[in-house]
Amino acid sequence: MMYQGEADFVHGSAERLGVLLLNLGTPDEPTTPALRRYLKQFLSDPRVIELPRWQWWPILNLIILNTRPKRSAAAYREVWNHYEDGSPLLAIARQQQRGLQARLEQQLAGPVTVALGMRYGNPSVASALAELRDAGARRIVVLPLYPQYAAATTASSFDAVFDELKTWRWMPELRTINHYHRDIGYLDALAASIREHITEHGQPDKLILSYHGIPERYLLGGDPYHCECHVTSRLVCERLGIGPDRYLTTFQSRFGREEWIKPYTDATLKSLPEQGVKHVAIVCPGFAADCLETIEEIGQENREYFMESGGETYHYIEALNDRSDHLDALTRLILRHAQGWVEHSGFDAHADEKERAQVRHHALALGAKQ
Repeated sequence: MMYQGEADFVHGSAERLGVLLLNLGTPDEPTTPALRRYLKQFLSDPRVIELPRWQWWPILNLIILNTRPKRSAAAYREVWNHYEDGSPLLAIARQQQRGLQARLEQQLAGPVTVALGMRYGNPSVASALAELRDAGARRIVVLPLYPQYAAATTASSFDAVFDELKTWRWMPELRTINHYHRDIGYLDALAASIREHITEHGQPDKLILSYHGIPERYLLGGDPYHCECHVTSRLVCERLGIGPDRYLTTFQSRFGREEWIKPYTDATLKSLPEQGVKHVAIVCPGFAADCLETIEEIGQENREYFMESGGETYHYIEALNDRSDHLDALTRLILRHAQGWVEHSGFDAHADEKERAQVRHHALALGAKQ
């Protein structure tokens, strides 16, 4: 096996904390070829589609990749220009990266680098890890931006990290953050965003908390995602003083013909007006950044379902994105998981430079290249 990074270590260099932010990903552009590449990578992941390869391969390559990319490209074009950088998810993720970099630099005595990687598409997980390696990060906190753990998202992100590190000669120390669905800072930021919306637009008849769905058999197989979504909903609504009769937890974005976890967001919104619910506000707590599934699916498509069924007022509450309280919460989360590392003398930016110079001198004398 050929290992990468053999010449990337510089003897005597100061240690640096690395933070790897991960999110699902985005196509490079809103075109059919770009969507075909993106969807092929996404839907080929065995964590996402838990079917035998012989069964799924012909469905994916002969049917889905010949029909879905064109439709998806049209949807992406509608949301692409919401942000200067094109893809909403990538633009917001870059803002989150910069915000966390600034906050961590303020709070840490030593050097830190925050890198961004996408599980599918670009910037890739491999490129983000290479950025951290080149910066000298020997300790890395890995933060997938999924508050609720699911094998199809969080575990798949870790798969990508470890698959890349298999090719490295000298692996860094890692700490992984599996979930933060009941983190106080995250819940407070989410409650604040909802409270601000209600103050401006009034109390809805129902608050809908919509999460991305997963197939029901994943739940029956032991995935904790469904439970963690309900925990988040309950804890947020307790903060808001909203009782169980005034909010609903639903699941969106189902794909294929099998049963997914219920209730479905679209079916729920179609049924509410006939129950006398005319005013709804909907928030997506599982999305750290707005993307196609929130802007287009929730903000537009599901709005039409509700209004056409007799609804009168529909509001989508934006994801937490780069809100200050959201980034503050993520900063505290990262620092908790880096405890013990940042106090280590090797992380001190002001450590004895003479000592490091001596280490380098001796290493070069023994034949080291750097």
